[in-house]
Amino acid sequence: MHDRRICLIGGSGFIGSYIAERLAEQEASLTITTRNRDRHKAALIVLPKTELVSTNVHHPLALQEVLSGHDTVISMVGILHGSRKAFERAHVELLDKIIATCHQQGIRRLLHISALGADENAPSDYQQTKGLAEQRLRESGLDWTILRPSVVFGRGDSFLTLFAGLLDKLPLLPLAGAHTRFAPVWADDLARACVACLQNPDSIGRSLDITGPRDYTLAELVTYVGRLRGTPRPILALPQSLAMLQAGLMEYLPGPPLMSRDNVRSLSVDNVSPHPFPSQLLGFTPTPLEVVAPQYLGRDEFNLILADYRREAAR
Repeated sequence: MHDRRICLIGGSGFIGSYIAERLAEQEASLTITTRNRDRHKAALIVLPKTELVSTNVHHPLALQEVLSGHDTVISMVGILHGSRKAFERAHVELLDKIIATCHQQGIRRLLHISALGADENAPSDYQQTKGLAEQRLRESGLDWTILRPSVVFGRGDSFLTLFAGLLDKLPLLPLAGAHTRFAPVWADDLARACVACLQNPDSIGRSLDITGPRDYTLAELVTYVGRLRGTPRPILALPQSLAMLQAGLMEYLPGPPLMSRDNVRSLSVDNVSPHPFPSQLLGFTPTPLEVVAPQYLGRDEFNLILADYRREAAR
């Protein structure tokens, strides 16, 4: 892909950094948009043939300028918290602008990172607006591919790492959606899927569920993180009513909430897929969580192993 010019919109965050690294390995020329260049430049500008551009992609003229000269766009803007209007602006209106600009600039190829569970009839604003965006893309007339990952994990994530921090501090963890099922996928596998889709024209016009090889309940994931950290904690599974109350209170705390009522509504449905991972199309199989998570969460993993050895030796 050394002759491809690819613009990553929303690509300066956690998932985007993995995708950019994989594309850079393929010698693609990358433009990555960001709202805060100084915050992300240390990690991204070291990639070869990569330009980090500070711009407002919601402004049509700015979007036209940044997409000029590119042949491929990867769209991955997403927010987890906000009002219905904020979700529509980030997930639907921005994609509408990207589609329109692609037509204006003669760009055919658009790869869109959506989310497993995206559906116009889903229970949360997050899922509904993601579903609306998918429908807009299917009707766009472009050469599109939609990737729908379950929850994404990896070094730098805000999912397993968040629970690791809470388990380090709290003696008991009240947990909304404790029985909700997820199929966590490694961020690097999602990045590999992006590269494979851009290399394989058979992915055009396809919507692909990107999941890990195993399903877990949220409680099982949190328990596993506790074992890796050496901080196992009791988990209190909250019923929907208490979870909504807890999230409503969190929304009034300063800064981004750890949990919002819209998040709780998302947790009312499982985040797994009835379809197997598309290994034949993508050319690889997903990596188990247990292979990756200890590398960035297992602060005490080595000490725990030593303790097991000592117990065995004392017998």
